[in-house]
Amino acid sequence: MFYLLHGDDEFTSREQLRKLRQQGDFGYNQDSYSGAEIDLTTLLITTTTMPFLSEQRLVVIEGLPKRKRGETSPSSESSVETAESTAKGAKSKRSKKSAKSGPPTRATFEKTLAEHVATMPETTILILLVDEVIEGANPLLKAAEKHGKVIQSSVPKGNALESWITKRAKNLHVKIMPDAVTLLANFIGGNLRLLANELDKLATFVGPDGTIKDEDVRRLSAHVQEARIFDLTDALAQRNRKQALNILHDLLSDGEPPLKLISTITSQVRSLILVKELAQKGMRSPQIASTVGMPPFVAEKAIRQIGNFSTAQLEGTYRQLLATDAALKRSRMTPELALDLLVVTFGTV
Repeated sequence: MFYLLHGDDEFTSREQLRKLRQQGDFGYNQDSYSGAEIDLTTLLITTTTMPFLSEQRLVVIEGLPKRKRGETSPSSESSVETAESTAKGAKSKRSKKSAKSGPPTRATFEKTLAEHVATMPETTILILLVDEVIEGANPLLKAAEKHGKVIQSSVPKGNALESWITKRAKNLHVKIMPDAVTLLANFIGGNLRLLANELDKLATFVGPDGTIKDEDVRRLSAHVQEARIFDLTDALAQRNRKQALNILHDLLSDGEPPLKLISTITSQVRSLILVKELAQKGMRSPQIASTVGMPPFVAEKAIRQIGNFSTAQLEGTYRQLLATDAALKRSRMTPELALDLLVVTFGTV
C-alpha cells in the first residue's frame, strides 16, 4: 500500500500521517527517513524487508530530494534497473561503497520509487509526505493512484477556513459562535497549527458542550489580542489618532493591562524597525517573515506600515515607549493618561 500525502497544508498532512500510524499493527517495524538524504539502496532494502513479530512494516519518507540545476529525467527503465541491481548487491555483499552512496537526483528518486511501489510485498505500508503540490504528470502521483491512495491537503481560505474552524470546534465537542469564528479567521489566518492550538485552549476553557464566544477569543487568544494591538499601531501609522484612541479604549475596557499594552506595542515597533531595515536590503515579505519569525500576514502589514515612518521616527517612538513604560512602573502618571499621551505623540521625533 502506497500513500502519497501532498499539498501546501503541512498541518493536515501530518495529522493524516498520525492517523495512518495508528491504524496499522507495526510494532517495532517502523522506519522514517528524510527524502532529501536517504539513498535508494537503503530505501529499496527497507521496503522489501518482511516485518518481524508483526503483520506490517511502516516506512515513512518526508520530503523529496531537491532538484538540481540542469537536472534531466533519466528513463524509468535505466533508473529502476540500476537501483534494483544496487539493492541486490547490497543485500549479498553489504559493500561499504553502497552504504556511502549519496542521495539520488529528484528525477531518479521519483521514477525509481514509482516503479518500485508495484513490487513491494503486501506487508509494507509506504507513506510519502511532501509539503508541496505534486503535479498530475508526476510518476509518484500515478503510482499512488494505481497502487494506493492520494491525499492532497490545501490551506483553506475565506469561507472554507471558517468552515474548518467550525468543524474543528465540533470535533472538540464544543460550539463556536460566528463572531468568534470570524475573529480567529481574520486575525490568525490560514496558520492551521496555530488555529488548532487556540481552539484546544478555548475548548478547555468553555468545557465539553460549551460555546466559544467572541469575548472568549478576545480574552484568551494572545494572537488575536496582538493582532488587535497591531490595528492600533496601524491607525497610528495612518495618523488616525481618533481611531487609535477608540481602539486603545476598547482594549482597556476588555481588561487588557496597560503595562502589557505598552510591552506589546514596544515589541511591534521593534519589529517595524527590523522589517524596515530588511526591506531596505531588498527582502520581500516571505523572506522577512521567515527571518524575523513572524506570521506572513503580520509581515505584510508591517511592510505596509513602514512606509509611513522614517527610521528616525521609529527609533524616536521606540525610545518614547521605553520612557512611558518606566514612568508607569514608577507610578508617575496614571496608565490611561500615559497611553493617551503616547497615542497623541506617536511617530513624532
